Amino acid sequence: MRVVSLVLAAAILSGTGAGMALADPMEAVTLRGLDKTTARISTFTVRIGEAIEFGSLVIVPRHCDKRPPEETPESAAFLEIEDSKPGEPLTRLFTGWMFASSPALNALEHPVYDLWVIDCTNEAASDAETSP
Repeated sequence: MRVVSLVLAAAILSGTGAGMALADPMEAVTLRGLDKTTARISTFTVRIGEAIEFGSLVIVPRHCDKRPPEETPESAAFLEIEDSKPGEPLTRLFTGWMFASSPALNALEHPVYDLWVIDCTNEAASDAETSP
């Protein structure tokens, strides 16, 4: 499964997949997270290279690509996700590509939180929005 996702990521990013090409890298990524204990969904936009906290998770997007409008819609983000527990060092939970069109392909496995990519943007806002 891991090899398949890495091959898919390489094909998507190199543009050699199904004759697709990606636009220039984006400045920010829009993510949506679910806190399973409270059933609260949060949508937030974070700049590439900046950290944002979602519950006990520390999320740092390293790269985000989006296909041009004439191609089939796809956004992919390379994320580093760590868990910060009080009194303990950060624990790396996830490092890799997440795809907006296939959130289960390479998902974060966590008992409390789910996280998925929504879009890549050139709007570099770091505001968090919470949806009821």
